[in-house]
Amino acid sequence: MDWTSITIAAGWAIILMGVGGGLTEIGPWYRNLRKPPWQPPDWLFGPAWFVNLACAGTGFYLALAAAPSADVRNIVLSLFGVTFVLHALWSPLFFKWKRPDWALAENAFLWLSVAALVTGLPRLTGSSLAGWLMVPYFAWVSFACVLNARIVQLNGPFGNDRAKV
Repeated sequence: MDWTSITIAAGWAIILMGVGGGLTEIGPWYRNLRKPPWQPPDWLFGPAWFVNLACAGTGFYLALAAAPSADVRNIVLSLFGVTFVLHALWSPLFFKWKRPDWALAENAFLWLSVAALVTGLPRLTGSSLAGWLMVPYFAWVSFACVLNARIVQLNGPFGNDRAKV
């Protein structure tokens, strides 16, 4: 058992859960946004992210463990590092800076980075399970992107004047 890989993958998932939860403010500004009727209840987002990041963290570990060389391991680390940064940026863009429009643009890059994990991990490492474990994360990011787009459509434009609501 490779404890370094386990620590890296678990740390990746746990830190992202903490960052996402810590930077999400369900306050008056958010409550006053118009949202589509198909948006899940607020309480569901935490458990959904927990499941998605637990699966992704497990896939991360499997990819690291299956990497056939140091070069491939570094590519896997880089792919997850990019996804980490993009994932961590979304909550401050949306909630702290009150810019769902910027969060939507950033979400497109997050979506691409998770798509790269789904398709790239099996090719790089030979672990199809590592790729499949990214699918729930990919599906949830896809759903979040559509939801984010609808919120922008219902509430835009955003900016300094709108952010004061």
